[in-house]
Amino acid sequence: MNPGYFITFEGSEGVGKSTQLGVAESWLRKQGIDVVVTREPGGTPLAESIRDVLLTPRDEVMDDLTELLLVFAARSQHLNRFILPHLEAGCWVLCDRFTDATYAYQGGGRGLSRDHIAQLETLVQGGRRPDHVILLDAPVDVGMARARKRGELDRFERETVAFFERIRQTYLERAAQWPERYHVLDASRPLASVSESLITTLRPLVASQS
Repeated sequence: MNPGYFITFEGSEGVGKSTQLGVAESWLRKQGIDVVVTREPGGTPLAESIRDVLLTPRDEVMDDLTELLLVFAARSQHLNRFILPHLEAGCWVLCDRFTDATYAYQGGGRGLSRDHIAQLETLVQGGRRPDHVILLDAPVDVGMARARKRGELDRFERETVAFFERIRQTYLERAAQWPERYHVLDASRPLASVSESLITTLRPLVASQS
């Protein structure tokens, strides 16, 4: 049995990751692919509890290093208890965010050492990286306007425009560094157009496993 593809969906707030994940899941199922959808932080009951700690606004200010360590604690549980078992069973795993988000949010946004992030990445993941990354990109003002329409903002969504500009720049830098794995889609376009580009990206991946 061939192991499944591990595909992550990345981008800043309001770019439509959840929507496009649903599009990808539906289309892949129609192609006869066994697929599961998950998210980070989260993906298992324990990791979801850590997600709640990370996202819930509270009076006590969370230290940036605490945030980073919690992200990787949740990731370790998620990877070993959910992602890897499904991949080994031949399923495709579609994940809303993964370690690229850590480089973007904690590295670019918070300004934490990328060397420290890389050390934790190796500790938690070994050599495991996503097979492909779908990066949904849109100007920060477009994404934040959409995020505000969703309702109450979480702890990250309350950050400054400059914070999200740094995040976007980090994502684009990583995509430029590894163009063979990263697929940048213009998420400022109409929904149907973005979905069409996404399916165009997925077609050769399905064909490669036929």
